[in-house]
Amino acid sequence: MTTRRFARLSIAMGGAALSLFLGAWAAWAANVATVTQSNRKFQPPEVEVPRGSVVRFVNDDGSLLHHVYTTSPGFDFDSGEQEPGKVVEERFNVPGTYVVMCGIHPKMHLKVTVR
Repeated sequence: MTTRRFARLSIAMGGAALSLFLGAWAAWAANVATVTQSNRKFQPPEVEVPRGSVVRFVNDDGSLLHHVYTTSPGFDFDSGEQEPGKVVEERFNVPGTYVVMCGIHPKMHLKVTVR
């Protein structure tokens, strides 16, 4: 194989690998919903996601701690204390509707619907 032909093959293989990576990244990004915690509220207050999606909880509430959890039948999680600026991610694998709350601020509620 000539050097020129090898270079073309290497570029083609690199392009294919890049396309595969970008496709996988786009699929992953499509299955992530970001919810911020700000002013002692979840924003947005409701999300709908496909089964297997990740919900990313971002504490954007200045100096306030949060504590994200749900105790729904068939699915539960508990983040523990979430420092300001910290991100907590939870994968929702079971279809249904879940109420996510903050253990520190009882008026904070988020509705997560998993299709």
